Amino acid sequence: MRRNHLLAAVAAVLTLGAASFAAEPTKLELSDGKMSLVAPESWKKVEPAVRIIDYEFSAPAAEEGGDPGRITIMGAGGSIEANVDRWVGQFAGAVKQPMKEEKIAGQTVYIVDISGDFRDQRGPFAPAEIKKDYRMLGAIIKSEKAGQYFIKFTGPKATVEHNEKAFKSMVDSLEVK
Repeated sequence: MRRNHLLAAVAAVLTLGAASFAAEPTKLELSDGKMSLVAPESWKKVEPAVRIIDYEFSAPAAEEGGDPGRITIMGAGGSIEANVDRWVGQFAGAVKQPMKEEKIAGQTVYIVDISGDFRDQRGPFAPAEIKKDYRMLGAIIKSEKAGQYFIKFTGPKATVEHNEKAFKSMVDSLEVK
């Protein structure tokens, strides 16, 4: 009898210990540590598809068997308008919500929301795959100290909507050192 209680106690301690090793949010360092973001626990870090991407994540699909979302984070140049126009051009039948401008950690952040049929092209010479009923949330962080960083989240509309709060939470986690 005592042995069963001892085994139950050991199992409880091991279970509590395992809980402390649960998935933790991932802190992302940008611009040689001048800025950072915290990625949601539910997003899986993956190897970036191309070298110009600093970080890439897969967001869980909204429904069983659905397509996951793709989140990319990278530094880039060019005007805000030119980049947003390029993003809109990646969608056939694009519907663009009015761009929002926010101040986060003292930086100007532009939030973009586009939907339509997405032309998924993983490189300048790669063929585009058309993905129906997609949505993209984008955040352009404009920083005097660290330059511009782009966060793009594309996926089926339902998947992006399912992960929208997590995306906003990551953008809001911006810190500048």
